[in-house]
Amino acid sequence: MANKHVVVQGATLECEFSVAPITDILKVLTNSKHYANDHEAENKLIATTKEIGQILENNTFGKCKKQPSGNDYLPCTAQIIKWSNFYEKVTLSNKGKMLLEDSKATCPMGAPDCISIVKHGQKAELTKIHVMKANPILMNQINPLLDMGAFQNKLNGIPEVEK
Repeated sequence: MANKHVVVQGATLECEFSVAPITDILKVLTNSKHYANDHEAENKLIATTKEIGQILENNTFGKCKKQPSGNDYLPCTAQIIKWSNFYEKVTLSNKGKMLLEDSKATCPMGAPDCISIVKHGQKAELTKIHVMKANPILMNQINPLLDMGAFQNKLNGIPEVEK
């Protein structure tokens, strides 16, 4: 799992059999307790191998190359039947294994592992802890307009000393 991100609510997926490169957004429906990279624990539920069925916002990747119809293709109705390449060492409370950014999904129309994760869904989130751990001297060199030491003191409730 080193250097791999856990997949969360809002991850972007794509299918290799989509006629146009259309993506869809993952909705986590089976987990309501476990979050990743979410300071307030309200948006980024961890996706697991239990995310089966129609679990995408639009449930389509556009037209499907596996469903030809005359000189065109029928629309995709994305449905995931299983996941592969997940993190096996941890089982969450929903009895599912965590999905990783290189996990793959299988659709009944496509071949095994035809759906891949384009973006894992996590975003960097700055918190007070990060600010307090920042080196004020280094931060002042990067941005001389910001007095990082004074900013950290203000966050800690220490009054500013007049100059």
